[in-house]
Amino acid sequence: MSNEDLQAELERLRAENESLKQRRNSAVSMKVSEKGAVSVYGLGRFPVTLYQEQWLKLLGLADEIKQFIQENRERLKVKE
Repeated sequence: MSNEDLQAELERLRAENESLKQRRNSAVSMKVSEKGAVSVYGLGRFPVTLYQEQWLKLLGLADEIKQFIQENRERLKVKE
């Protein structure tokens, strides 16, 4: 590789790194995992990854989950 090629690659990697840093500091994001599941980023340190049928089942329980949280609010911690 020539010096110009190395410099161009270095600049590309710097730009990609900056883009990833900005994305990490943003809100929730999603992507399709290597195994074809849905990964949700931005909720915690690690992504939450479930297959589509698992997400649909969980989303179908949204009202019940909200009710459970409300009923157990005094026992649950809040992460800030």
